Amino acid sequence: MQKSITIIGGGIIGLSCAVKLAEAGADVVVIEKNEVGYGCSYGNAGWMTPCFAMPLPMPGMLMKSMKWMLNPSGPLYIKPVPSVLLSQWLTRFLLSMTEEKAQTAIEALVKLSIKSLQDYKQLALEYPEIDMQQKGLLMVSATKDGVKAATQEMELVAKHGIPGNFLTGEQIKEFEPALRGNLLGGVYFSQEAHAEPLKVVQALAKKAQKLGVRILEHTEFLKANITTDGKTKKIKSIQTSNGEMISDSFVLAAGSWSQALADELSLNVPILGGKGYALIVDQLEAQPKVPIMIVDRKIAITPRSNSLRIAGTLELVNQDFSITERRVKAIFDGAKEFLQIPNDIKVYETWRGLRPCTPDGVPLIGWAKDYSNLMMACGHQMLGLQAGLGTGQLVSDLVTKGTSDLQRSVYDPARF
Repeated sequence: MQKSITIIGGGIIGLSCAVKLAEAGADVVVIEKNEVGYGCSYGNAGWMTPCFAMPLPMPGMLMKSMKWMLNPSGPLYIKPVPSVLLSQWLTRFLLSMTEEKAQTAIEALVKLSIKSLQDYKQLALEYPEIDMQQKGLLMVSATKDGVKAATQEMELVAKHGIPGNFLTGEQIKEFEPALRGNLLGGVYFSQEAHAEPLKVVQALAKKAQKLGVRILEHTEFLKANITTDGKTKKIKSIQTSNGEMISDSFVLAAGSWSQALADELSLNVPILGGKGYALIVDQLEAQPKVPIMIVDRKIAITPRSNSLRIAGTLELVNQDFSITERRVKAIFDGAKEFLQIPNDIKVYETWRGLRPCTPDGVPLIGWAKDYSNLMMACGHQMLGLQAGLGTGQLVSDLVTKGTSDLQRSVYDPARF
């Protein structure tokens, strides 16, 4: 019998799940409270980069993060507000800074990212408008600590088959003439790719609809109708702003909104929104030819056909969508240190969005605790696009087959 699935959330994760489930023969409906692709999926750097599979709480991050947290313009900032969720999140964050947990997370995230990259290549053949380019990614630094961090990252992912090459400052400038400043070194990952994030989500929506998926925009989850059989709960149906939805199973893929929705289901999902910013500016006279990560500032630079995207910062908040001008300026000024950006350059767009961050830096993918028909697919921090189709494949496998080659215990939602 064909399984019916309702997916809550129409971003990169929700639509990746929809495509993979539909390909496996499921009858799928996606509900999205706004428009498909215009949440956090809209403004990310557009990177499909398995080399960036580091969980947030890496070993040695404690002192570095404390330093950043005290600087409102730093790469990581936590708003000092009284919050039970925040205090519990920070406690778990600190407890997750172990070598063993980091190695386990990296292996799992690399696998999801590699699978995603492979499947995005196929998507690009079907929908060339996503403008996928496999030109690699360049990490650069002007400090000894930054060069050390980039080298360590290269060594960590090399264990899982991700090739990278160390470059001196002179080699970096020879390879990427758009860069300037006193660069000490960095790493070039040759196999990484990038694409236009909104176009990717829209292409997945088209592919999903071609496979028979119904996508209901401006349809908000309101509450669930739950039945109980002993200790196990089951969602019989959900009430939405456009009526009742009845399905065999449900997938929660609502990004930073997942925590509040899970709260309605009495589930502990410690996701905080990590506010990030992205600026779209005019194409530079000396336009970079490859995406660049400025290690010292945690700033992502992505060249586009007629413009440049500059993205960065992580501000842990709870559903706060305000714009902090000081942080926007810090991103812009940081990019100017390394690129020839004129002071009067035209800024076409200033975007901000909330990345769904778990305290251990690993998404929740699997059956929800105490529920027999609720699949979790949320908490991907900054790796939503990067791990999208891999997550979709894992979810599809678990729902339709009960197991998957991509399955890892580290994703288990019951860990919280």
